Amino acid sequence: MEKQILVSESYNNMYERGKHFVGVSMWHFEWCTKYRYKMMTKFEYNNLVKGCIRRAASEHKIKIIELEVMPEHIHLVAGLPGTMSPSKAMQLLKGRSSYLFFKMHPKARLRYPKGHFWSRGKFWASLRFIQVDQAREYVKNQLEHHRNSTL
Repeated sequence: MEKQILVSESYNNMYERGKHFVGVSMWHFEWCTKYRYKMMTKFEYNNLVKGCIRRAASEHKIKIIELEVMPEHIHLVAGLPGTMSPSKAMQLLKGRSSYLFFKMHPKARLRYPKGHFWSRGKFWASLRFIQVDQAREYVKNQLEHHRNSTL
């Protein structure tokens, strides 16, 4: 019995606690710009998109573990609140970050006249504690991976 208490105490800080739940919800997300336009090749846009995604995440209590912005797509490892589905998280992240991007960079509307910055497609996969480090490394290495594949 004593061993079980020690193990559960070491995992206390990893789990989210609510009134009626205890758990963790970690996900790997990917999504693309509309028409796969390579908008984030410019350093300025790359940083702006990162900031917009981080702000959208903080507004909705989504914890970003790792984020990489590629020229035409996004890789993100995030922890979600226990009451949020991955579909809802994608809706909030894509919608709010798009709104913030157009607000801070109005000239982008020339390329996206209908105001759709992100494509409809999306990918998500759940992660366990063991996979989080692997997913973080995968996301970190995407820039290098894509640089080598275009040679």
